[in-house]
Amino acid sequence: MKKRNIAVVGAAGAVGREIVKILEERNFPINELRLFAAEKSCGTNIPFKGKDIEVTKVCENSFDNIDFALFSAGTNASILLAPQAVNSGAIVIDNSNAFRMTDDVPLVVPEVNPQDTFNQKGIIANPNCSTIQMVATLKPVYDKVGIRRIIASTYQSVSGTGKKAIDELKHQSRAVLNGEKVTSEIYPHQIAFNVLPHIDVFEENGYTREEMKMVNETKKILGDDEISVNVTCVRVPVITGHAESVFIETKEDLSITELKKLLNEFPGVKTVDDVEKYPMPIDSISDDDVLVGRIRKFREREFNLWIVANNLRKGAALNAVQIAELLLSRNDS
Repeated sequence: MKKRNIAVVGAAGAVGREIVKILEERNFPINELRLFAAEKSCGTNIPFKGKDIEVTKVCENSFDNIDFALFSAGTNASILLAPQAVNSGAIVIDNSNAFRMTDDVPLVVPEVNPQDTFNQKGIIANPNCSTIQMVATLKPVYDKVGIRRIIASTYQSVSGTGKKAIDELKHQSRAVLNGEKVTSEIYPHQIAFNVLPHIDVFEENGYTREEMKMVNETKKILGDDEISVNVTCVRVPVITGHAESVFIETKEDLSITELKKLLNEFPGVKTVDDVEKYPMPIDSISDDDVLVGRIRKFREREFNLWIVANNLRKGAALNAVQIAELLLSRNDS
């Protein structure tokens, strides 16, 4: 397979580092790997295949001869730099919110809507981490019996905000346990030993931007504006791994046995649903599958699911690399 030149923008962040790690784990065919980040992170060395690669700042010619540019540097950086990468001939896979709802930008979860990957005009958007694990779980159900309504509550780890949020949780936890004053800089309130029903900014309708991301992205990925999607997003004092409690109303009925079979046969999804056995965020640290448990049938056509996934990997870095692999397979076939 032909080797490609890859750029990772935001390489010094939590997701960026995971992208580099996953590129190595999956033996992505790389000729040259360039790592970029904000000026404060320049000079950082990140290991890749036995070598240290220095992180540098994006300059005028940074994307010359780059095939794929994987962005995880935030919305503002993507808006500024993604067009530069595209103009240089790269295909951008962007992990920010910058382009997700842009009409001619595909929003892709490779197991769910791989065909959309190839309708790109230079930019492909990676969905929100919580959206990815939910639509990956619901896709086989949607295809089999249809879905009329989704009601979800998320329990999202602090790594979704980045390294500074992880540090804040650790510092606050020590302060609480030592009886010291707790200060908050990253979140509006104390996160240690607490939960915050507040992720991103509040919109005029009373929902947060994170909640509306899940609503709008789910409809776009499934290609169905008629689905009713209602979400409450909550930040919890967990370092890695997002969990979701999801209620669905289907258009046709099916049994629990049929539902579990659909889930287990779908790529990237696995049920963990024996008696008193259920997936937890800690389980997702070493498992790239979306884990589904607490599967219950409330009444005809109504089901409850508990969904867990690693937000740094399948929720971000792994999904981005899988998109690049799809492009690779098409180009080399």
